Amino acid sequence: MTVTSIATYLQLAATTVTGGVRGGFSTVVNTPQLAAENARLQAQNAALKTENLALTETLARVPAGRDLAAAQEKFPTGLPATVIGFDPEAMLHVITIDRGGKDHISRDDGVVTSRGVVGRVIEVSPLSSKVLLISDRTSKLPAVIQRGRWWSIAIGTQTRVKLQYVSQDAKLKIGDAVVTGEGRSFHAGILIGHITQISPAVAGALDQSAVVEPAVEVGSLSRVLVLPK
Repeated sequence: MTVTSIATYLQLAATTVTGGVRGGFSTVVNTPQLAAENARLQAQNAALKTENLALTETLARVPAGRDLAAAQEKFPTGLPATVIGFDPEAMLHVITIDRGGKDHISRDDGVVTSRGVVGRVIEVSPLSSKVLLISDRTSKLPAVIQRGRWWSIAIGTQTRVKLQYVSQDAKLKIGDAVVTGEGRSFHAGILIGHITQISPAVAGALDQSAVVEPAVEVGSLSRVLVLPK
């Protein structure tokens, strides 16, 4: 009985050792296959990440595309353009667009989005143009406070727009819309922005001033519309 038990035990031990060796051998044999499968999965993951980034970028461009379409409905003769550069030193509030002389762009052409005024063209080359934003200190536009039709000049302050030479008789209110007056770059009635601050006329002065928040967020511009004169 004891002999039989010992023999059985030895047989089980031998089987276990043999199975372990076979399992180890199988693992060694399958290692190249596992490596290949891992490489395939990594490549697939990288491809999915690239596709996801492309889809995210496409979705991010949708609002700009919609805005441009809305602008073209308002201004059918406008020429669509893409913003391809900003002034890196921010000394001037200028953007560069991918339209130029070959597209019949001219100096002082107005530039807009569906929300309102962006600025005007100040420099033209064959393939691109520079646009001075309305927030730049050298930018001046004829402007009208829509409610009451009071005239003024809209001058950039680097961050916003200041209305100057507004008649002291004008009863300005926070939130009043300010639009372009008829001028070299724009026809009358295009939104510049809304009044956010009023500086009452000084005693004896003939005018007053106000601060306007531009309707267009120039820091996120990607597509614009150029209005030929």
